[in-house]
Amino acid sequence: MKPATLLLTAAVVVLNVLGNFALGWGMKHAPAGAGPILSLLQPFVILGIVTLIAWTLLRIKLLGLADLSYVLPVTAIGYILNAVMGAAFMNEHVSLQRWGGTVLIFAGAAMTGFTPVATDEDPKR
Repeated sequence: MKPATLLLTAAVVVLNVLGNFALGWGMKHAPAGAGPILSLLQPFVILGIVTLIAWTLLRIKLLGLADLSYVLPVTAIGYILNAVMGAAFMNEHVSLQRWGGTVLIFAGAAMTGFTPVATDEDPKR
C-alpha cells in the first residue's frame, strides 16, 4: 500500500468523524424554533456540510486508488469514533445495545479485510 493511499485513508476517516460531529453539534445548538432552513445556516452545520462534502470527494478519490474491500473495512473505524465523539463531547447517552451494534458493524466490515485480495490472474474473479 502506498503512503499516499494510507494518508488519504486517514483523511477520509478524520473528515467523516469531524463532519458528523460538527453537523450534530450545530443541530443540537440551533435555536429551538429555527426550523430546517434556518438550522442549515448555523455555523457548525455549515462546517459539517462542507466537511462532509470534502469527505465524499476524498472517499471517491480513495475508491479510485484502492479496492472497495479495503476501503470499507478500514474506514469502518469511523463508526466507533463517531459514537465516542457523541458520548464524550455531546453528552449523548450511548446505551450498551448501541455500543454493541456499533462494534458489530465495525467487526463485520473489518472481517472483509481479512479475505485475500483478488488479482487479475485469479480465476475466481
